[in-house]
Amino acid sequence: MRVQFMAKLLIGGAIAAATMVPATAQAPELAMLDRLEPGSWTLRIRDGGSSSRICVRTGREFIQIRHRQPGCEQFVVQDDRNEVTVQYTCRGNGYGRTTIRSESSELVQIRSQGIQGGTPFSIEGEARRTGSC
Repeated sequence: MRVQFMAKLLIGGAIAAATMVPATAQAPELAMLDRLEPGSWTLRIRDGGSSSRICVRTGREFIQIRHRQPGCEQFVVQDDRNEVTVQYTCRGNGYGRTTIRSESSELVQIRSQGIQGGTPFSIEGEARRTGSC
């Protein structure tokens, strides 16, 4: 009987201690992208020198450079203060893996590769905020 009492006392103490531990605050997923300035950004591709404009609202527009359609499944591979990597799959149209490294709130480096419509792609470039949308 004394053993059962001691076991209940230990379990009760463990539960009380667990509920008293403060919860650690988690940063929102892909918070680095949220710190980017919204507006018009110019993406310059290193190989070939082409450029395109992207209207950025949340920074997440950079994840799917070659797959603009909604509804793709995304998986966050890396989520650091200054760099994120996201792998995504767009059923029926391919997949990709994009790494975005922030140099400032108005300048990022982007690497993306994958398959779009049955054709492989590889992009390496720089995106810079250039004004309003």
